Amino acid sequence: MTRRGIAVSLRVPAIALALGALCVLGFAPFNAHLAVWPVPILALGGLFVLWSKASTAREAMLLGLAWGAGCFLLGVSWVYVSLSQFGGMAAPAAAAATLLFCLYLALFPALAGGLFFRWRRDTPSDALLFAGLWTLAEWLRGNLFTGFPWLAVGYSQSPPSPLAGWASVLGVYGVGFMVALIGGLLGRMSGAMRTPAWRKPAPWVAILLLLGLGGLLRMMDWTQALGTPITVSLLQGNVPQSLKWDPKRLPLSLDTYLRLAQTHPATLTVLPETALPLYFNEVPREVLRGLTRNGDALIGVAVATADGGYTNGAVALTPALAAQAYAKRHLVPFGEYPPPGFAWFFRFARIPMSDFTAGPPRQEALRIAGQRIAPNICYEDLFGEELLGALPAASLLVNMSNTAWFGDSLAQPQHLQIAQLRAIETGRVMLRATNTGMTAMVGPDGIIVAALPPFTTDALVVQAQGRTGLTPYARWGNLLALLIAIGACLTAVRRRKSV
Repeated sequence: MTRRGIAVSLRVPAIALALGALCVLGFAPFNAHLAVWPVPILALGGLFVLWSKASTAREAMLLGLAWGAGCFLLGVSWVYVSLSQFGGMAAPAAAAATLLFCLYLALFPALAGGLFFRWRRDTPSDALLFAGLWTLAEWLRGNLFTGFPWLAVGYSQSPPSPLAGWASVLGVYGVGFMVALIGGLLGRMSGAMRTPAWRKPAPWVAILLLLGLGGLLRMMDWTQALGTPITVSLLQGNVPQSLKWDPKRLPLSLDTYLRLAQTHPATLTVLPETALPLYFNEVPREVLRGLTRNGDALIGVAVATADGGYTNGAVALTPALAAQAYAKRHLVPFGEYPPPGFAWFFRFARIPMSDFTAGPPRQEALRIAGQRIAPNICYEDLFGEELLGALPAASLLVNMSNTAWFGDSLAQPQHLQIAQLRAIETGRVMLRATNTGMTAMVGPDGIIVAALPPFTTDALVVQAQGRTGLTPYARWGNLLALLIAIGACLTAVRRRKSV
């Protein structure tokens, strides 16, 4: 092949790679000052065009792989930071592991691309097929091998996007379906710009309806206030990850959180994930009394189990030191436990507390500070459907994270954006206490009420209103979104057979 032929053959995958990277600009933190929510719609619209012009299923899969590689290599680049800077892995090994992980994630849009080529028919129903396959691929990515739904495109539609309203009914995957459907409609119309089809009103009406209905859903209150608001103090210790597990530096963590708790009194004080680098039974009682001097506390700390293991826990404590505990259910592979056959991985990485025991799948909300509180720890809040088991009993949601593992990267603002969708889905306030950021309060409408600057040692004191009731998503979980996605695919395939 000539140089020109090679350049031509690489140009289209390069465009797909660039479109995937462009999609990341629709997520936090890039949405802080600009309304960038349409960017992922355009990025998917471009992918629809590329898939529509593909000549083979293999080419469509390659384009999906390139799009996914661009998206994930940029969007989850913080995996490299975690492995190399804080996990102790050599830079080449960390880079290779990050590359392989991102390519694995890119397999899901590649699969969607291959199926799209096989089933498309160059009709208006192709946009439905595109949206349905995209949604099913994202759902599969979020569930296969414990799942990794980070950067599901629905997260990019946090407020002020009008599509955020769909989260209360269809969840983040349903929002992603709307993003892909609008992108597919725009992509199809872009190919008809020089034909009368461009002026047909139906696609434009459909797009306006999806946006308009989403805006109306944003204004609906599915849940109701319960009792009076409580004062909550969310502590951000900003303890360096490199010092946290050093026994000689233990007083640093204890003194930091004691000082923050006592200088920022509240009805409920919340400490982040593993804020106290001890087992709960090893924490000095004077420290526990100090943390509960002004009221109840919710403490992130490892809890020893009867069989000699330990859980990543959240312990609710009263001033009388009466305790209730929540154990993290959805553990992080490689970070919190070695998957079967991967014990060798920890010869290359130095990750403390890396063999946690998972908590039971069903755990009751904790009764504390006059509320029923449902904790979730670190990336558990990526799995929206898993948070629903505590509803409708839980009146407040609390996320406790230690994102110091990811340094000053995209992970922290992206994680806060995920919390925005969880709040809309459940119709609950989401409180976040983190070690280095982003410590924040998110209202049930997905709006960030208040947040601390990252990498500061401080406490965020807020008035949190408990709520009761259920959103449609809280009742049905991901079922509605999956049925819509499957129905869209079946509709497109049936139309293909009838042509």
